[in-house]
Amino acid sequence: KYFNNEAFEANRYDNDLAQWEVARRKNRLSLFALNAGQASIIATAMTAMMANAAFGVMNGDMTIGDFVLINAFTMQIFMPLNFLGFVYREIRGSLANIDNLFSLLAQRPAISDKPDSLALTLKGGVENATVQFENVHFSYHDARPILNGITFQVEAGKKVAIVGESGAGKSTIMKLLFRFYEPTRGTVCVNGQDISQVTQNSLRSHIAIVPQDTVLFNTTLKDNIAYGNPNATDEEIMHAASLAHLNHFIAQLPDGINTKVGERGLKLSGGEKQRVAIARALLKGAPIMIFDEATSSLDSESEQAILAALRDAAKGHTSLVIAHRLSTIIDADNILVMNKGMITEQGTHSQLLQKQGVYAKLWHTQQSTRKR
Repeated sequence: KYFNNEAFEANRYDNDLAQWEVARRKNRLSLFALNAGQASIIATAMTAMMANAAFGVMNGDMTIGDFVLINAFTMQIFMPLNFLGFVYREIRGSLANIDNLFSLLAQRPAISDKPDSLALTLKGGVENATVQFENVHFSYHDARPILNGITFQVEAGKKVAIVGESGAGKSTIMKLLFRFYEPTRGTVCVNGQDISQVTQNSLRSHIAIVPQDTVLFNTTLKDNIAYGNPNATDEEIMHAASLAHLNHFIAQLPDGINTKVGERGLKLSGGEKQRVAIARALLKGAPIMIFDEATSSLDSESEQAILAALRDAAKGHTSLVIAHRLSTIIDADNILVMNKGMITEQGTHSQLLQKQGVYAKLWHTQQSTRKR
């Protein structure tokens, strides 16, 4: 509807439907031809057999009883053969489905747990939730490296931000920490444990994320928040909503927290969706939290409200913040500036401004843009 292409989509659907009709017609015609040919063969065979039996009776070689017996046997033999065409088609269709099913079952994930993998252990929770990247190299394609020797550490309970231009490799760091991909070289560790040596389930259970694009389901607000921990109690869900600054919004809803949010959360604004994502991440109770450009699509007013919720959410967690707007990470304990897959600068907000480097230029550019 945005592009006024209803007629285009309708025509495309009609074309697909026409192709399906042609294939269906061919299928029906082939089945009809098979059944007709089969019926002709059976009828010819039955006629020949009954004619021979009739001649035998006429010649005195057979009795009427023999003729009736042959007729009965012939009917018992040939009647089931009338279904041969239908059975053949069903078998061929089933074999095609079975082939697709086994092809699907034969697929294996690119990243899998090693046979001797152990569960990730974080005794003491956040106190031991240290994240380390040691000389990490990575590329989606050999011809285009994304990360070139990244080394940094997020101390337990601290907040580290990663900034840089689009394509610098910021989101790739998040994907490597979740172990959606394996580094080409180098290691990623949590609490000194190489994440390639631990089970994926145990690793991801210790990490929560507030993504840039929040995925909401066409169900109640409560169910969407509870997706972070399906076993959570109502009190825990409401507490997470409170920490995400959702209380006032929930109080205005007709059915409160049991109000349906619509398909993909269409009944919620961008800021409200992000608060739901924050509540969902908090409810998971993971010691490590990732904020992946959580305010990039919000206006200034919504951004300030979300920033307050993000600051509260980061308390008591080891936080990794991927940001485009520098105003959202000025309170970070350490800021990593990335360019072409490498860390070119790092320090606190004030330290980086004093260096008058890439970060300072980005900061002044964004501030001048906001004032216009």
